[in-house]
Amino acid sequence: MKQAPHRARKRFGQHFLADHGIIESIVQAIAPRAGDAMVEIGPGLAALTQPLVERLGHLTVIELDRDLAARLRAHAQLSVIESDVLRVDFAQLRESMLSTLAGQASQEAASTAARKLRVVGNLPYNISTPILFHLLDFVDVIEDQHFMLQKEVVDRMVARPSTSDYGRLSVMLQWRYAMENVLFVPPESFDPPPRVDSAVVRMVPHPEPVAVDVRRLSEIVQVAFSQRRKLLRHTLGRWLEDRGEAHGFDVQRRAEEVPVAEYVTLARQA
Repeated sequence: MKQAPHRARKRFGQHFLADHGIIESIVQAIAPRAGDAMVEIGPGLAALTQPLVERLGHLTVIELDRDLAARLRAHAQLSVIESDVLRVDFAQLRESMLSTLAGQASQEAASTAARKLRVVGNLPYNISTPILFHLLDFVDVIEDQHFMLQKEVVDRMVARPSTSDYGRLSVMLQWRYAMENVLFVPPESFDPPPRVDSAVVRMVPHPEPVAVDVRRLSEIVQVAFSQRRKLLRHTLGRWLEDRGEAHGFDVQRRAEEVPVAEYVTLARQA
């Protein structure tokens, strides 16, 4: 179906995938299965959307750009949600998608493949972190996530302790997901090309995560990394003392030296 060209809009951070080899590699990494309850964030010109829906049979997409959303509605196998993804309730979306899949697919496919959402997308780099934290609120209804992001963001997501990339994003996401950098994507794979390298990350929720007050954990980690070059006794240590808390936590380290599990344990002791 031929349509008028769409000009990328800077305010939406639009960079459209145009490398068929990279697209195929991303699809292989995602490994879509017929009947999956899959959601694509920011489908754009459908470069990834088309090969996905060919394998899935049906795909739900979330697109903020109303012109692109109108183009996507012409595709019979797509359900289009025209919205800011930060306003989408993925728990409610899952319920509606399960009903749709049950009606369109065989009962066997619906019962075995559509229990949780699979979320994919080429995320706008200017709001990628808010999107990741928004999805963290719905992790219980998600099977896995595959996202194209700025490479330096992916590097921080998967970073290990005692490295320069390890920080708040590393701790908050690794507490809840097993993550893997699965594919490097150069700027020339896009139209227009971004000024940065990109990467695809796989995020699989831990099946039995340690229960913790997320707000408490977030606050502790934010304080710890507020001045990452200083020893924790100058930042987190004082913060704990102000609250009358002393847990035997070693504050003679820098924030980047503390493993995820220790931050979680500290948050649980509150």
